[in-house]
Amino acid sequence: MKKIADELMQAGIEKVWTDEPLANHTTWRIGGPADLLIQPKDKASLQKALQIIHRHEIPWSVIGRGSNLLVRDRGIRGAVLKVAEGLSHCEFRGEEVCVGAGYSMIRLAVETGKMGLTGMEFAGGIPGTVGGAVYMNAGAHGSDLSRILIEAEILFENGESKVLSNEELSFSYRTSLLQKQKGIVLEARFQLRTGDRKEIAATLAVNKERRRNTQPLQMPCAGSVFRNPPNDHAGRLIEAAGLKGYQIGGAQVSEKHSNFIVNCGGATATDVLTLINHVRSTILEKNGIDLHPEVLVVGEG
Repeated sequence: MKKIADELMQAGIEKVWTDEPLANHTTWRIGGPADLLIQPKDKASLQKALQIIHRHEIPWSVIGRGSNLLVRDRGIRGAVLKVAEGLSHCEFRGEEVCVGAGYSMIRLAVETGKMGLTGMEFAGGIPGTVGGAVYMNAGAHGSDLSRILIEAEILFENGESKVLSNEELSFSYRTSLLQKQKGIVLEARFQLRTGDRKEIAATLAVNKERRRNTQPLQMPCAGSVFRNPPNDHAGRLIEAAGLKGYQIGGAQVSEKHSNFIVNCGGATATDVLTLINHVRSTILEKNGIDLHPEVLVVGEG
């Protein structure tokens, strides 16, 4: 991998690491090493990196800011492309906004509000990037990204870049086409509406205060762990089953919000996965409901 890392840097891609612990790049602060971690500075360097990766025939995967992601303890083989600080442009065009995949969703919610545009308030507490939000069809507060996305530019595994419409991305609850067809989000275009700046700011402030009071934001976590089952909430089921505060190793069902698992210190991916499986089996036994995780689990165990 050192030879490939040198080739990437010679090609002008400056941020390249070998055997980099991905615990340094996830909000859970958990994860083994990536053989090769690459952080492109823009679309051109991302495409160049992908060309070099293909030439050497090594597997690759993508991360953003590492939220909603659990990397197993042995890490990820091959190359990991980190799309965060790169691809972080944001351009307003009337009631539309064009945003790079590495742009923070929380920042986007704030900036659109300052511009007097409504529709993005639900994203004020989503800690990931635009690219990750498109991949997961991220949502909160009764809304999700599919309701405002017009189209997204995707770089596919074969090196072809294509703009896909909302319909072509096949959104459903926490799901998109990209979970079936491998590709990298480069940019997304959203349709918002003109609104009242004060009302938008007030909504963001209320949502922020609610999160502060109900979510364990001061501890390493990855957001909601389980998808809500139809007509119910995963957190309610987990708390009713007496699992709030239940701990395995360094991983604990949050005492503040039962659909969060927090890293109390030294948690491993194995701890988290064991806890997830315990919660699932308990809820299945007590309620006959199989909770499905919404966190993405990657890497080798």
